[in-house]
Amino acid sequence: MKQMLLLDTRAPQTFAKGFIPNSINIGIDGNFAPWVGAMIPDLKQEILLITDPGREEETVMRLARVGYDHCLGHLEGGFEAWKNEGREVDNIESIDVARFAERIAAGEAENILDVRKPGEYDAEHLPQAETAPLDFLNDSMLMIDKNKSYHVHCAGGYRSMIFITALRARGYDNLIDVAGGMAAMKKSGKFETTEVVCSGK
Repeated sequence: MKQMLLLDTRAPQTFAKGFIPNSINIGIDGNFAPWVGAMIPDLKQEILLITDPGREEETVMRLARVGYDHCLGHLEGGFEAWKNEGREVDNIESIDVARFAERIAAGEAENILDVRKPGEYDAEHLPQAETAPLDFLNDSMLMIDKNKSYHVHCAGGYRSMIFITALRARGYDNLIDVAGGMAAMKKSGKFETTEVVCSGK
């Protein structure tokens, strides 16, 4: 029997603070449809939604537009109702870029995964970071040792949470989110990156 998928469409940082175990985060206010298509290849997958209050119908409609018609419904009252009933919740460690810089300086962030597209990584990245594109999640997953901790970032914090939650649901509990991603790192001025490479196109 096919397992139901719990899809939580709240903002990544809201999700990180508390969520239903094994749910996947794809925020409704990001590139929702393309990432749903990439992360849920089976259009017949049964989905239960966890949304911000008042956004249930919008989310169902946006799923239906891209062919996902097997939405079983939404969790009444959302995550807060679940939590208020005393049910089990999970959370993801998410740190800001200032704390991330401190950890790098202290040698506490030895393993860094950049989950942006390969072209984004090639253009500019942290020298210490390995490329682990969300687009190729199954390949990227092979890089991860469950006995080590990894700091994960993308461009702005949206894709890193998708990456972490997809792996958390598969038993990987050792991934730490870097909130704000590369955009926040560049804005902080605390990070050295490889030189920006412009394509010849």
